[in-house]
Parts: sequence; structure tokens; C-alpha cells
Amino acid sequence: MEWKNIYRGLLMGASDVIPGVSGGTIAVLLGIYDRLIKAINGFFSKDLKKHLMFLIPLGIGVLTAIFLLAGVIEWLFEHYPKQTQFAFLGLIIGVLPFLFQKSNAKVNFKVPHYLFIIVGVIVVASMAFFNTGEPEAVTHFTTSTYLWLFASGFIASSAMILPGISGSFMLYVIGSYTTIISAIKNLDIVVIGVVGVAILLGIIVMSKIIHYFLDHFPFATYAVVIGMVIGSIFVMFPGWPVNTGEMIFCILTFAGGLLFAYLLGRVEYK
Repeated sequence: MEWKNIYRGLLMGASDVIPGVSGGTIAVLLGIYDRLIKAINGFFSKDLKKHLMFLIPLGIGVLTAIFLLAGVIEWLFEHYPKQTQFAFLGLIIGVLPFLFQKSNAKVNFKVPHYLFIIVGVIVVASMAFFNTGEPEAVTHFTTSTYLWLFASGFIASSAMILPGISGSFMLYVIGSYTTIISAIKNLDIVVIGVVGVAILLGIIVMSKIIHYFLDHFPFATYAVVIGMVIGSIFVMFPGWPVNTGEMIFCILTFAGGLLFAYLLGRVEYK
């Protein structure tokens, strides 16, 4: 059992509750993205035991972070929104050098690959225009509500596993983010169960698609991933601070995120 994956899962789970930050992006930073995709894709293979040794501690970390940190992240965004977003901007930008290193872009990337980067940027950056606000949490549930939540979870989970595309941001766009976060905080087992099953199915389906492209078009896939990560910067950017004190605080949190990404990447990529 790879118990080191618990702390990796904690980082991925923390990012998954933040609109704008992708758990897939954190997996890239941690150097486990390829292996994560292979493990999920091979869940029903003869190597199930080996994959479970990798996935179980990772899943423990993810679920622990989601349940314990949902309220903390919500508090940070309520009281220090720009500072928190600048910290994650630093984290996202800090991922990029490791992505270029992983793909050996200097050697492997040709003109088409840089075009794929542009496509990835446009796809993710365009999501910033859908950020129109989130309705209040739903409190009265019907069959149609549960179907809507299931569809939300499936779509969001497909995004969760893609670097650069935030699953929680997709929930925000769909309008179900507040309802699901409220259900997690209040331990609404039915809602959590419906969304959990949808997320599991979505991750399995999307992992198979990503696995195919990583196997057959690895450099093109990495080019798109790099573009998606760059595009997420535009989604996450909250605007410039309005006063000097806030600006200094944001610079410090940005630097902290950048340093954290660098140090974590150095450790994981050794």
C-alpha cells in the first residue's frame, strides 16, 4: 500500500473543492498523472490488486480533504478571496515547468503541438465567460433534482481528471456547486451518494479516453494539457487588488503558491 499517496490525495481533494483549480493539475505537479490514469483505466484488469494499492490511499486522502476542508476553503474564499486565488495562481503557474520537462517539449514539440497548446488555452479560458454566479443551495429534492445532480457529477468528474479544467468550476457553471458543497457539510447521505456514483462513473469513462490519447498521441496530449493549465490561469485570475496592502498580501500568497509548487515538484520528480 502506497501510504504516501494519502498526502497526495489530500492535496488533490483540497483542489477539487475550489472552483478554478483542477485535481488533475495537482496530479501533474505531483508526478503521478500518467500512473493515475493507468490505474483507473486498469481497474477491471488482472492487475487490479496493484492498482488498488495505489488508488486506495489516494482515495482516502481525496475524500478526507473534501469532507474536512470544504468549510475551510469556503471560509478562505469568503474572507480572503483574492489572496486565496493568487496563491492558487502561483501553484498553477508553478506546474508548467514540470509539464514542459515531463513532455521534453524542447525536443518533441513541433509547430502542430504549439497549435494544440493554443487550442487548450482557448477551451479552458473561454469558461471564464460562463462565470455568471451561483444560485442558493437547493433544499427540496425531487426525482428531477437528483437526475440533475447525477448529470452534474458526471460532467464535473470528467473535468476533474483533466489538468486545467476544474470539476468544481464546472459544477459552478451548471449551478449545482452550492447544493453539493452544502450536502457535504451537512452530511446529506442521499445527495452525496448520487453525486459520488456519478463522479466515479465519469472518472472511469474519462480515464479510458485520456489513456487512449496518452498511448497513441502522447506529445499532442501533453500539448493540450499544457494549454489547459495555461487557460486555467485566466479562469482563476480575480483581477488586480485595489489597495497597496491587499496587493502586497496577494504577491506574498502568489509567491507562496509558486514556491510550494517548485518545492513539491522537486521532491516528486526526483
